[in-house]
Amino acid sequence: MINAAVVGLGWWGQNILKNLLNSPVIKPVLGVDPLDSACAAATALGIGTATRFEDALANPAIDAVILCTPQERHAEQIVAAARAGRHVFCEKPLCTTAADAEAALAAVRKAGVQLGIGHERRFEPAVIEMRRRFVAGEFGNPLLLEGNFSQDLFLKLPPDNWRLSKTINPAGPLSATGIHMVDLAIAFLGRPTSVWARLSQLGSHFENGDTMSITLGFESGATAILGAVLATPFMGRLALLGSKGWMEIRDRSHPQNSTGWDVVSVHRDETPVSAFYPPHAAVRDNLEAFGRAALGEAPYPVTSDEMLSNVRSFEAIQRSVNSGGIEKI
Repeated sequence: MINAAVVGLGWWGQNILKNLLNSPVIKPVLGVDPLDSACAAATALGIGTATRFEDALANPAIDAVILCTPQERHAEQIVAAARAGRHVFCEKPLCTTAADAEAALAAVRKAGVQLGIGHERRFEPAVIEMRRRFVAGEFGNPLLLEGNFSQDLFLKLPPDNWRLSKTINPAGPLSATGIHMVDLAIAFLGRPTSVWARLSQLGSHFENGDTMSITLGFESGATAILGAVLATPFMGRLALLGSKGWMEIRDRSHPQNSTGWDVVSVHRDETPVSAFYPPHAAVRDNLEAFGRAALGEAPYPVTSDEMLSNVRSFEAIQRSVNSGGIEKI
């Protein structure tokens, strides 16, 4: 069992606490947040609290920290946790610059601790099945990936929330949902080499934008076309087109409260096949995969190279938004 501190008890930190309450792999024993109101959520679940990140690192009972903090703090917190000998699970994005990601990954390697990343969409059963079938060659060579992860949950946030800040979070749809699609594109298509992205403010008061489109080019020659909108009702879709057929996954609801996935697969000259995948705790699966890797039981399925490619893409996407042109990754 891994004893963990959840650092940052906002919306997502509280969601992670609830996901881990009955986990046989990770036990949340401490919640960390400077706000008393946030700590109250952990107290209500019977979990101890602290107000400083350093308190978690100083506690000898803590084996790992789970970072649900603003992204600008991730790099320094990963490095500090690694130096303190703690395993680290970090919510996305891992870091905001490649230089920070390289420093964080180097600290983790040097300390010999495990690093996990909050890309739980990889752990959805339909996505796992899609990867298995494409790797097996069932649909031929992957040619084009289309993905969309859009929502309107942030319309309820106060204007001063850091997620809506142009300074702290300059491309809001990217860090909110788009980065999940970038991760899936990397998981399926490999190393990205170029990107063109566009960011607009069209349907909200968000100063850091509400509508993003991303076109990623990959070393293999394949392409990903991704969308992330924060001013429309929820939509989740992932489709991968191959030389022998294609497969599409549609979310029935937001993954936080999943009601399952509808899947269609098509092979050339054959009738489309439809299937339903019931709800599944992908967030918990990701966390427990991290925990098992920290215990030395199984490798963590997201590699450090993939994490670094994601951050390099994150950085290049923001450059493309600013330049209006194609940027190298």
